[in-house]
Amino acid sequence: MSAVSRSLFLVLFISFIHQCSIAQTSTKAPPGDSNKSFVLNNNDRVVFLGNSFFENDLQYGYMETALTERWPDKNITYRNIGWTGDMVRGEARGTFTNPPTPYQTLIENIKRTKPTVVFIAYGGLEAMQGEAGLQHFAEGLNQLIDTIDALNARSVLISPIPLMLADATGDIIKRNALLELYSKKTGEIAASRNKYFIDVFNPVNKIRNTTTITDNGIHLNERGYYLLAAVIEDALSLPKRNQPIHISVTKNDIQIAESASIIEKGNNNEAFSFVVNDQLLPLPAPSKSPADAANTQIIQITGLRKGYYTLTNNDVPVVTASDKQWGEGVHISNGIVFDQAEQLRDLIIQKNEVFFQQYRPMNTTYIIGFRSYEQGRHLKGLEDMNIIIKWLEGQIAQKQLLKPITYKLTRLN
Repeated sequence: MSAVSRSLFLVLFISFIHQCSIAQTSTKAPPGDSNKSFVLNNNDRVVFLGNSFFENDLQYGYMETALTERWPDKNITYRNIGWTGDMVRGEARGTFTNPPTPYQTLIENIKRTKPTVVFIAYGGLEAMQGEAGLQHFAEGLNQLIDTIDALNARSVLISPIPLMLADATGDIIKRNALLELYSKKTGEIAASRNKYFIDVFNPVNKIRNTTTITDNGIHLNERGYYLLAAVIEDALSLPKRNQPIHISVTKNDIQIAESASIIEKGNNNEAFSFVVNDQLLPLPAPSKSPADAANTQIIQITGLRKGYYTLTNNDVPVVTASDKQWGEGVHISNGIVFDQAEQLRDLIIQKNEVFFQQYRPMNTTYIIGFRSYEQGRHLKGLEDMNIIIKWLEGQIAQKQLLKPITYKLTRLN
């Protein structure tokens, strides 16, 4: 057996052991269940389906990272098959090879992922057809939902986002009125079919007035997707991320919140260590951008003697603040857990890049299209990419687990 073959065998074996160790019986939810609290089940396959709304997040990975962190103890995998310029009938997915038609390609893209949950984001491009195209859009969206229902998968419908800067026509008000119209229609379809609906049109419309979330007025930038993740979590009624840790220091005792525990006390309670349990990994902040307050851990410590105190995590300094600042609450936005969250997001981005190259390879026509008689031999290479994807998913499964966090507070002399 060659060195390459042995390496491939080892990766496959590790992946198999990992899957066996975490596999549990999956709880199937009926296709229509919007009246239930949203939850992802063990062994779910979540698929992101739509236009550039999803494809552009491939480079940032925020939506997948946010959901991954919510259920760290479950084996949930994700596939992003967003396609820039796409509409509900898959118009953008056509190739020189016909058949399959663009719509047949869209359906095949969905079926190959074997989804159990599908997030659907369409309507942004269809809105350019105006009111006259609304019924055509609705019929196409319903047809798409029918296909997903037939696969016994749950659907989550997402509205289009607004136009954030005036385009060449300069008529941003008219364009957004149409986008809002298609957003409402998406919500109506979701309600009539008992599907989850996420309105991102109105929240994004508000956020764009307070911070820069786009570079071109049409697509979200990195900060835009970072803030969008919180919008999606709120729309799904997921609990707020990490709750504040309250610690009260007196001369004789230290009282701490239920989600944490004191493990060591120093003289006069001027130095003590505590462990934080049952928290989520934070959503890593965008590059060159501060963390949003909702994605920081607030630690409030009252009763400290006057002075400055340094908080460390595994002996690594996190923040230094005065007794007054600690009493008001300090936002923790760096440390080992934030490094772990960024490493998790990086692995997700790597995995999505490999999958993208697999399901949308360059030279598609020559590998799987009508000219496959020339380079069809490379199809085996695409199949072999599953080994890399499985290995990366194993790394993600390990990185998403958050161990109890140990902090130590020490008064500076």
